[in-house]
Amino acid sequence: MIVLDKVSKWYGDFQVLTDCTTTVQKGEVVVVCGPSGSGKSTLIKCVNALETFQQGTITVDGTSVGDKDTDLPKLRSRVGMVFQSFELFPHLSILDNLTIAQEKVLGRKQNEAADKAKELLARVGLSAHANKYPLQLSGGQQQRVAIARALAMDPIAMLFDEPTSALDPEMVSEVLDGMTELAREGMTMMCVTHEMSFARKVAGRVIFMDHGEIADDRPTSEFFGNVRSPRADAFLSKILQH
Repeated sequence: MIVLDKVSKWYGDFQVLTDCTTTVQKGEVVVVCGPSGSGKSTLIKCVNALETFQQGTITVDGTSVGDKDTDLPKLRSRVGMVFQSFELFPHLSILDNLTIAQEKVLGRKQNEAADKAKELLARVGLSAHANKYPLQLSGGQQQRVAIARALAMDPIAMLFDEPTSALDPEMVSEVLDGMTELAREGMTMMCVTHEMSFARKVAGRVIFMDHGEIADDRPTSEFFGNVRSPRADAFLSKILQH
């Protein structure tokens, strides 16, 4: 579903990604982890061209992300993205947040988009909040709305960029539970996260990044065993202490 081949990126003279190569199969859940500044978020944003890259190739379901002829808005409509900040429209109701892109990008009729939105709000346990506005919801609820909004576009894959990092600790589990349910349903997912319990429970593979490189890329059972690289081992030993 997602193929990265020797992807490199620079900000001016600073190289932020170096020869990053990996694949994500259809239905696979891959967690991307690593220290702050290692290139995790940049890598995942390159997948749907929210960040450009200068070398290498990325393909999503056979479509080349870096090709100048690729219809990027169409590609992004097929690849859901959930950010650290919820990125909801504060002036629109929760229901309208879920319908606007369906109508304007997918061309769905208003009633069809509303039905889809209500179905997804029920799925994330927020039916009672459809007519509220984002600031009337908790952070965990807003992030679940953001997930529902992404799903409303019928994506072929979902990208998560540290979706729980802006949440209070008690709100984290409700968002991770929703992501776990998505994984069980077979959604292709790339998740940048420090939630190692989620990685251990849900991911089929873990990618560890350091200084812009993929330093480790292996099945979850091996990564949490003793097969990982020394750099990943040092990172994990610190993060699992807390």
